[in-house]
Amino acid sequence: MRRVIIVDYLFVLPVKQLSGSFFVGTQYHKSKLPAKQQDRRMAKDMYEEAIAGLKKLLSAKGELEAVAVTKIRQLTAELEESSGKVFDPVERIRTGFDHFKKEKYEKNPALYEKLAKGQSPKFLVFACSDSRVCPSHILNFQPGEAFIVRNIANMVPPYDQKKYSGGGAAIEYAVLYLKVENIVVIGHSCCGGIKGLMSIPDDGTTQSDFIEEWVNICKTAKAKVKAECNNLDFTEQCTLLEKEAVNVSLGNLLTYPFVREAVGKKTLSLKGGHYDFLKGSFELWNLDFSLSPSLSA
Repeated sequence: MRRVIIVDYLFVLPVKQLSGSFFVGTQYHKSKLPAKQQDRRMAKDMYEEAIAGLKKLLSAKGELEAVAVTKIRQLTAELEESSGKVFDPVERIRTGFDHFKKEKYEKNPALYEKLAKGQSPKFLVFACSDSRVCPSHILNFQPGEAFIVRNIANMVPPYDQKKYSGGGAAIEYAVLYLKVENIVVIGHSCCGGIKGLMSIPDDGTTQSDFIEEWVNICKTAKAKVKAECNNLDFTEQCTLLEKEAVNVSLGNLLTYPFVREAVGKKTLSLKGGHYDFLKGSFELWNLDFSLSPSLSA
């Protein structure tokens, strides 16, 4: 008895060009293989032809190589993310710097030549370490515009040469040597440090080596919120505390003699701010705590 093998075919157009990319046609033989094997075979053939088409294009137009490298890296990153591949921190840093160098550094050489001679920022900014609230992104600061200090819950400690020398050194350098004209303390929505402060038991017991002691810098703000707004729920109290803690930090700035002197001479102004990334709004107020209208995106 003769055995008959049933075969059918799937055709792709011979050659088609879309947006500068070539898809070279092929004839796919589709036998009675399992569907998954057929799909893998087709995918492999299409991949090989796409690579061959890309090589042919770059061979003819070498000037497109840099563009191709960028696109391939972007595609690789997207595929790695979608496939759940282990995150490569070195590669992320490398591609991040490549983007910065091409899109920022190389496009503005005059700025970086100027910065090589020194810096004269107008702002000293205290902001939270939270990865969602980078002040340079929020306020579009360019290199050289702002001297930035970031810590848990954007707190300014009171003057203390031994206990808080790191913060004190930043303030001293910015005010006395860089001659900044503005100090801005910026709080933000959903602040974990503020929630931590609000969660510390009234008896003062702690569970961490550093965090609770640090956020207790603004314990007077917590006491005020709890005394005046005890009827509100925890989340609402935290929102109020995010702003009240900024006010305590503004007051702490005045414990530094050189800050107090500059403010008195009106060569330095102190401002509080609050960024709400849930609403896309930013509030700004002066040391007298009078709020300016909210700035909404």
